[in-house]
Amino acid sequence: MKQITVELSLYPLADDFIPPIVEFVRRLKAYKELDVVTNAVSTQIVGDHKRVFEILSEETERVFSEGSSIVVMKIIGFGRDIHREYCTEPN
Repeated sequence: MKQITVELSLYPLADDFIPPIVEFVRRLKAYKELDVVTNAVSTQIVGDHKRVFEILSEETERVFSEGSSIVVMKIIGFGRDIHREYCTEPN
């Protein structure tokens, strides 16, 4: 099982853009096999390579069927600890 990390940003092309983003993230968090973390600008997920792409295929197809949107993804070929802070101020 090859772990990957994906960073996603969803940009619905609509005036009322927040509800589709919240719903998309809610659906991703419902998949127990994914580790999902959100912040103010993106969502990071970690999971099995094959399963992550199956889920993203299903969920982006759904998003695109609900209206015009842009999804931006960055893919890292290994699992990252998405709960750890990597850039912190020195004490």
